[in-house]
Amino acid sequence: MSKVILGISLFAAIFLSIFSCAQANPHGNIVYVGTYTDHGSKGIYAYRFNPVTGKFSSLGLAAETPSPSFLAISPDHKFLYAANEVSSFNGQPTGGVSAYAIHAAGKLTLLNQVSSKSPGPAFVTLDRSGKNILVANYTLGNVAVFPVKSDGQVGEATAFVQHHGSGINKDRQQGPHAHMVQMSPDNRFALVADLGIDQILIYPFDARKGTLGEGHAVKITAGSGPRHLIFDASGKFLYLINELSSTINVFSYSANDGSLAELQTISSFPKGFAGKSTAAEISFHPSGKFLYASNRGDDSIAVFAINKMKGTLTFLQNVSTQGKTPRHFTFDPSGKWLLVANQDSDNIVIFRVDPQTGRLNPSGQSATLSSPVCIKFP
Repeated sequence: MSKVILGISLFAAIFLSIFSCAQANPHGNIVYVGTYTDHGSKGIYAYRFNPVTGKFSSLGLAAETPSPSFLAISPDHKFLYAANEVSSFNGQPTGGVSAYAIHAAGKLTLLNQVSSKSPGPAFVTLDRSGKNILVANYTLGNVAVFPVKSDGQVGEATAFVQHHGSGINKDRQQGPHAHMVQMSPDNRFALVADLGIDQILIYPFDARKGTLGEGHAVKITAGSGPRHLIFDASGKFLYLINELSSTINVFSYSANDGSLAELQTISSFPKGFAGKSTAAEISFHPSGKFLYASNRGDDSIAVFAINKMKGTLTFLQNVSTQGKTPRHFTFDPSGKWLLVANQDSDNIVIFRVDPQTGRLNPSGQSATLSSPVCIKFP
């Protein structure tokens, strides 16, 4: 009898676990891919991903829109937001932000579009309350904040901050280039990586008003080109990938005042690398044990082990992405698969992830798509 009860209890636990996951993300294994639309693509594409086999099946064009180069999903999984990385949008000399409702089978319905307030928005994110959208406009180096309405639409900007300065790389750092906004774990600060001026700008953030206060800057080694930032799960450590130097900076983070203290700088290449390459994306494995970085030119993913006590990194592996220019990558929710968007070879390649070692192995699964640049599970 006890075995029967145990079996029923186990079944109930599994059912509740599956049910809770379904409630958390009602869209299952849908994947959205943002693209550049100057080489044949038309916008945002939807796929269905099989977490057992790694198979990637096209559901077609989900939304036609110009160069949705970066995507963000609302915390309740109901809405998708895209940064339209263009210099002219709806007749204005700016980029745009597009809002969509997410429906079954990957369909997207346009809710509204607003100007990003400056050309070339390279990144869009929601604050941790889900009530504000923050956009990093790359071309002229500024940041804008927009409210999210109850129906998912984007309101008019509530804050705008312009960066100033330049860097030593005359080809890439002739002026400021805001590349990403990362919210602090407590949502009190917005941290902006600016490639053009080799700085992380840290702004006090008011989620209720959607405003940015007077910020302070953390200088990065000249010529590094800060690109993307990510906090670990504890919120104690911040990781920065630098596009131009292909290095990763590890910082300790103080939640009291948003200050940073550098702990380590490590190359995103194995020892002895002498080629020409720039870094792009940085992300954690869902387990929090490993960190991954993409290299464009070398066309590889670097894998690092994380010392959870110290926050420091140890290089483990460098693996070819089987394509050109891996701009962005993401893990499926199970952490068993890594999906890589190879922008200049028009393919998305799927890798198996060893959960014990963090190492990557090609799965043999891939998909063809013109200029894929951002992959998001809703």
